[in-house]
Amino acid sequence: MKVIPTAIPEVLLIEPRVFGDDRGFFYESFNRRQFSEIVGQEVDFVQDNHSRSAKNVLRGLHYQIQQPQGKLVRVVQGAVFDVAVDIRRSSPTFGHNVSLELSADNKRMLWIPEGFAHGFLVLSETAEFLYKTTDYYAPEYERSIAWNEPSLHVSWPIEGQPTLSAKDQRAPLLANAELFA
Repeated sequence: MKVIPTAIPEVLLIEPRVFGDDRGFFYESFNRRQFSEIVGQEVDFVQDNHSRSAKNVLRGLHYQIQQPQGKLVRVVQGAVFDVAVDIRRSSPTFGHNVSLELSADNKRMLWIPEGFAHGFLVLSETAEFLYKTTDYYAPEYERSIAWNEPSLHVSWPIEGQPTLSAKDQRAPLLANAELFA
């Protein structure tokens, strides 16, 4: 696996080694030992999630204020614009984001550690998004930040309004959000 640093040192872009020929391709999408070496710690994934969304659906920016989740994310069909925002007040990169395209074609994965809000915008007609999490989903602790929060400077590649859930339509601005210390 090739690890590509991002603007936020804890957020890592991972490119798997893909073996392909006229029959198709094969790659190892997760290896616990190798992943632990890459991130510099033992990571215990407890839940796998799979979503399918239509073009211009925007999910996020989500996080859990308690039982925070580290996420290893990838796309197995289609393409998304993926965003991770540092919401740790004590961090030197607080309020900064990493944004990039993940797709079935590029097979890239993004490691987003605990303490970050995460979201994505579907660029293709549909996209199937997979993510491994380090803690269980806990709806009582789930929080959101407005996807279009001006201070975050996320350059979402969208014209017009995205399709949002009711929860994401009500998400507060960063100044009003419950954040990590």
